[in-house]
Amino acid sequence: MSQKKVEVPGVYAGENHLDYGSGNVHAASRKRNSVVNPDILRGDIFDERYETTKRGLKSRHAQMIALGGTIGTGLFVGTGQTLHRGGPAFLLTAFCALSFLIFCTICGIIEVAAYLPTPGSSVNLFGYRYVSRSMGFGLGWLYFYSLGILIPSEITAAGLVIEYWSPPVHIAVWITIMIIVIVGLNCFPVRFYGETEFWFAGTKVVMILGLLFLSFILFWGGGPQKDRLGFRYWRHPGAAKTYLEDGNTGRFVALLSTTTLSAFPFSFAPELLVATGGEMQSPRRNLPTAARRYVYRLLVFYVFGALAIGVICPSDDPSITSGGHGAAASPFVAGIKNAGIPVLDSIINAGIILSAWSSGNSFLFLSSRSLYALALSGNAPSVFKSCTKSGVPYWAVTASSMFCALAYLNVGSNSSIVFNWFVNLTNTSGFISWICCGIVFLRFRKACEAQNITDLPYRSPVGKWGAWCVIISFTFLCLVNGFDVFWPKNWNVSSFFTAYVGIPMFFLFYGGHRIWAWHDTWAYDPKEVDLYTGMEQVLAEEVPKRKVAGLWWKKITAIWQ
Repeated sequence: MSQKKVEVPGVYAGENHLDYGSGNVHAASRKRNSVVNPDILRGDIFDERYETTKRGLKSRHAQMIALGGTIGTGLFVGTGQTLHRGGPAFLLTAFCALSFLIFCTICGIIEVAAYLPTPGSSVNLFGYRYVSRSMGFGLGWLYFYSLGILIPSEITAAGLVIEYWSPPVHIAVWITIMIIVIVGLNCFPVRFYGETEFWFAGTKVVMILGLLFLSFILFWGGGPQKDRLGFRYWRHPGAAKTYLEDGNTGRFVALLSTTTLSAFPFSFAPELLVATGGEMQSPRRNLPTAARRYVYRLLVFYVFGALAIGVICPSDDPSITSGGHGAAASPFVAGIKNAGIPVLDSIINAGIILSAWSSGNSFLFLSSRSLYALALSGNAPSVFKSCTKSGVPYWAVTASSMFCALAYLNVGSNSSIVFNWFVNLTNTSGFISWICCGIVFLRFRKACEAQNITDLPYRSPVGKWGAWCVIISFTFLCLVNGFDVFWPKNWNVSSFFTAYVGIPMFFLFYGGHRIWAWHDTWAYDPKEVDLYTGMEQVLAEEVPKRKVAGLWWKKITAIWQ
């Protein structure tokens, strides 16, 4: 490969030409060693001995993944338990608060990801590049096991759905089928993942919109029973419930518990969009577009969805409590049955199963790409950098697929108990991840200011104050997640372990690496952060936005190109 030069406006004032040497990713760093520390990217991120992932995700894939990629059983099934815990008012309040925090998270981390979306794009790779090697190591391994656990979590929830029909087939058979489908889809090139997720996510979007429309009709009494619901269930059994204590204290405890439980439907949604940046066509253009449209997902699917649930399903409905069975634990299904609408509950159940497959598919994609990014940064064995010629990191996919076996816990345990284990295990990890997203954004912004970089393809509308809101709020929620276990009547060793294991696991990874890399700084000097290695490749792969003129149908068909 011959040496090339690329002009990147704003990277360095007055001297914008960057050299990239053949076979050594630090050539440019050594030319500018007064500014960039060559040790920052130790690990050969651009190791030419290995095939890399390919940019096979089209713009329509990215936009649909952003809309519905990780919307799964947490929203359709898990909200039943949340509604029962706090009531419709607290459910809506929690979803509004978390939607705002996730909006701040997505704005900040997409500013980071859209600037330099290299192969292996992930939050842990950006933590490695812009904060410290220890941050990348700790966050990467946290992602690997947490996202791996979410795969059997979705399969478990799908098992809950299937039990609704009381099938004669053993649950292990359904688990095996779902695992084969999820793992199989991730073994194909990323364009197949993008295509299946386009249709999976599209189906989820249509289903959610249909449920919102149905809830609106039932609100005004348009169901078969002509029973106008209005806000009946806000009056009885009540808008807000108590939990563990009576009076205002009990209501505060219920709100706090509802908020921690409500985080599960949001789990790792921003991280999925970041990870697609490494395999997306023209990510510097498409990532900002997806980020700007993300607010519609939060408002319509989560906020309006929470409102709809409170309208059609009472918080004391037996089917959403621990005494319920199967997919009736979904408040949407419970509301449809209460309204006397035939067949539709089974149709929704089928859609929920599809959502579980879709989310499991996305979480396996995320887990494997996190391990791939760890290998690129030298924080995991180099064998996980291995990709097929079509860009599939096959050893990383194989390692992440091993988590699927946890789904067989359903064979010997009650599905709802296992589902709650997974909720708690991933809740804490999600909070830690979002805290780290805020830290990565602040360090990236500080580096840009120190190096006078102003030509960012996307700037967070909430800026630094949004990142601080994320860090403070999720730190608090991380510490109180599972707080109810400290009530004497609720004390349980396994519950305590699953609620807080994510915290020591992260610090075990992070602290262990800090001890090993004792002479590293806690955070890179902003002037030494490498903000340009890989920029040449990223800019070379950018494709100008296609302009389609002529009839309206030509503009519609252009999205398939």
